[in-house]
Amino acid sequence: MALLDRFNDFAAGLGVPVSGEPPAVVAVIRLRGVIAAGGLAGRGISLAAYEPLVRRAFSKRVKAVALLINSPGGSPVQSAQLAGLIRTFAQDKKVPVLSFAEDVAASGGYWLALAGDEIYADPMSIVGSIGVISAGFGAHELLAKIGIERRVYAQGDNKGLLDPFKPEDPKDVEKLKAIQADIHTQFINFVKDRRALKLNADDDTLFNGDIWTGTRAKELGLIDGLGTLRSVCRRKYGQNVRFLRIDRPLGWLQRRFGRFIPSDVIGGDDGNDSWAGQLVAAVEERAWWARFGL
Repeated sequence: MALLDRFNDFAAGLGVPVSGEPPAVVAVIRLRGVIAAGGLAGRGISLAAYEPLVRRAFSKRVKAVALLINSPGGSPVQSAQLAGLIRTFAQDKKVPVLSFAEDVAASGGYWLALAGDEIYADPMSIVGSIGVISAGFGAHELLAKIGIERRVYAQGDNKGLLDPFKPEDPKDVEKLKAIQADIHTQFINFVKDRRALKLNADDDTLFNGDIWTGTRAKELGLIDGLGTLRSVCRRKYGQNVRFLRIDRPLGWLQRRFGRFIPSDVIGGDDGNDSWAGQLVAAVEERAWWARFGL
């Protein structure tokens, strides 16, 4: 059955009806990884990387566009801009968008899911984390112990804000928290705007940064139902629904050696990133996933 499904999906990509009346076609965009400008050395999700895919998806004659989301979050700016782009195309083309949470749709990942007119998840998906976080380190005591003198020259009283090589300044922390509160408010407003009367809990429960399984997220009204891409689309558009994958371009090594090497191992599309840079990016990305036990 899986082989037949693949053949039918391939036929859909060519616009070839399998039998009888042409089947409904759903364009599928996979959004996987940490959300960051530049995508962590070419990895992950960013507006620049995905805008061409969104344009392609909505340029086809499709019944809907599906977003397969597997992201622990990241940049709120990239999340908001990419979600906004998807909503603009959906409204202009009058094409519904369906979001599907895979392992994780948390923080910025949930922000992206909100671009969908309906949101679905697996019962064991991790959903939520509607909050804002910033993490760093303090190394001023280490410098003093090893006898290093740091010299910094700047114009502007706040240019050294949150410098990790200086003792923490309460005023700096207060400024950071004010920025976080502003971003958090915008996140909350977007959730309320997109979910409207579907939410089934108070603000203190929904917006404290907590996470839930897909089952609990449905009870809270954060998602519309439980199901997979195929099960939901077959229910909506019939058993013969076809899926048109909209993929990112292959990297240099993939173009040379084929799909045996996954893009998230290689990194940037040009394949010129150093292995050291890729290692750092991989470690940083792993830290994001580890927050959710993955």
